Amino acid sequence: MNSIYLRLNTDQKPNAVKKKRARNLVLHLHPVKLRKDAIRFQLTFGLGGMSALLFLLQVLTGILLRFAYVASPAEAYDSILAIENDIFFGQFVRNIHHWSGILFVIITFLHLIRTFYTGAFYFKRRWNWIIGVILMILVVFSNFTGYLLPWDQLAYWAITVSTSMLQYVPLAGNWLVEFVRGGMDVNSSTLLIFYNFHTAILPVTIVILMVFHFWRVRKAGGVVASEKASQEMVPSDPDLVLKELVTGLVLLATIFLISVFFNAPLLERADPAFSPNPAKAPWYFMGIQELLMHFHPFVSAILIPLLFVLGLIWLPFLRFDKQYEGVWFFNEKGKKLATLATIISLCTVTIAILISDFLINFEGWLPSIPLIISSGLIPFTLVATFFLILMYFIKKVYRTDMSELILFLMTFIVVAYIVFSITAIFFRGPGMQLMWPWNI
Repeated sequence: MNSIYLRLNTDQKPNAVKKKRARNLVLHLHPVKLRKDAIRFQLTFGLGGMSALLFLLQVLTGILLRFAYVASPAEAYDSILAIENDIFFGQFVRNIHHWSGILFVIITFLHLIRTFYTGAFYFKRRWNWIIGVILMILVVFSNFTGYLLPWDQLAYWAITVSTSMLQYVPLAGNWLVEFVRGGMDVNSSTLLIFYNFHTAILPVTIVILMVFHFWRVRKAGGVVASEKASQEMVPSDPDLVLKELVTGLVLLATIFLISVFFNAPLLERADPAFSPNPAKAPWYFMGIQELLMHFHPFVSAILIPLLFVLGLIWLPFLRFDKQYEGVWFFNEKGKKLATLATIISLCTVTIAILISDFLINFEGWLPSIPLIISSGLIPFTLVATFFLILMYFIKKVYRTDMSELILFLMTFIVVAYIVFSITAIFFRGPGMQLMWPWNI
């Protein structure tokens, strides 16, 4: 009897061990227990998990597309046509890859913004904030390098416009353009460089940083939560895991539904001799392209984006009078400041675009002055002065501390970029002239 009992007990162990290992794998991604307030869906909206799922979807569909895609100007476009027309479910897979790529950029950006607006960037989380900023940049460039691969008119000229901005980098501009393109023009070398970055270098880098990012979140005690909230602890499994599962399924269903009804765009084969009018950059760079209409390229394409990225990296190292963690917009005053910043940004940026297009012409008024001064430093100085006055006014009138002031500034900048992007995408027609969308 003893031998029979021992044998039965031994037979049950492998299944028990497997279940325990599977459970440990789930718990390895999260603490065993979390504060109930920290896993509220309204606190994070599952944006971090959705970003990870979208990356996985990009990798899986990208691997499938690699079997049929040929990275050469002579065959790239035809291989896309073959994927869409000759391969079973090829169009559907390409649609999923395309739309999930767009959502990947949007969701990652929203995740970064959510991190800021819930105060998850202060001292103990500052390095994870920096990793998040770097990941956001890598996600954009991952999408950017994939933009060229169809080798159609949309892709070819979008990359041509975007990479040409690099020539305005002081001293190293032409070298950077040649390095990125593999020559002075967008050619077969450019396609191969972009293909290798899109399918190997950038995904591997993103995986490494994502793992480190998740580890830093775990080390910091999970998602940030307000100190004033309930201290009740709940198990990660199933309380958090179930929410992540439902969110993931809804996201996948949404992407599949979009991919059924809307095909990924594909225009005519790339023709270097014929430029569309207007030739526009990828949608996430359209805000920068709009800035080109109002500032010298060095200011709009190099200086302003560089200052913004450096500001994001510098943000957690500022000296804050008070830290607001786990509360959307920090406090009630923060909500009012965010609303005020949105209204002011919408109004002032829209008015500034119209004034710049129809009234101001520093280049024509000051023909003897170098363009980098007349259309670059002068308008940039005016904008910087406006910001300083606005920030001084907000600080004095609303008696803001550093966190609230930075919240106002961040909201203003984000809304401004959205306005610039919408203007460039929908209101710029031939010659990049302002016109109503139905006239373009």
